[in-house]
Amino acid sequence: MDVHTTPPEPTLLEGLATTRAIRRYTDRAVTDSELATVLWHATRAPSGSNRQPFRFLVLRDGPRSRAARALLAQAAHDVWSTKRTSDGYDTGSGTDPTSLKSRLAATLQQYADHVADAPVIVLAGLVRYRPPGPLEGASVYPACQNLLLAARAVGLGGVLTQLHALVEDDLRPILAVPDDVGLHATITLGEPAGRHGPVRRRPLAELVYEDAWGDPAAWAVDPPGTRFTQAGPPTR
Repeated sequence: MDVHTTPPEPTLLEGLATTRAIRRYTDRAVTDSELATVLWHATRAPSGSNRQPFRFLVLRDGPRSRAARALLAQAAHDVWSTKRTSDGYDTGSGTDPTSLKSRLAATLQQYADHVADAPVIVLAGLVRYRPPGPLEGASVYPACQNLLLAARAVGLGGVLTQLHALVEDDLRPILAVPDDVGLHATITLGEPAGRHGPVRRRPLAELVYEDAWGDPAAWAVDPPGTRFTQAGPPTR
């Protein structure tokens, strides 16, 4: 009989450096205890004036959850179909099944095909106490990052998306989301079918300046063994 064992918890800095966007999950159900741990740590996040306006709506296997999952699955297919064409995933190196571009396309296709099957989907919302504005994210996204790091600590993984935005008008009445609540993220969670590990990012010196925009910081040096990516906006 298979016995689930939770990997050792990473140190805080290790977790920050190795929490990947996890889009593939095993069939193992996320336990109530794991959910409580992850969401408790999510709610430790800071927010403006410590109002704690963030709220988390957990979708598992209830009738409303199943209806919402179907809508989010359709949104995922629509997003991926557009991205696949606009970003040229079927041209150039994308036609080589061994290329990074082709492997990423396969991962995104798998996610679109199976997002409705994710063990848990969490909608991150914010109870508004003033008119909608650009500052709302500052009081909800730190909690989302806490959630993903806590998931990493207990052997789970997840990815933050905006899938809800494409179907929000239909999603709200199904889930009885009040008009004064803004929806800001759709997060899928589960036990990784792959694994966490060191993430690739641009070199630190490209991302950090000192004293004036564009001026290099001599101390902005990556740790030995850091692996890099060229993804993202052009550097300048």
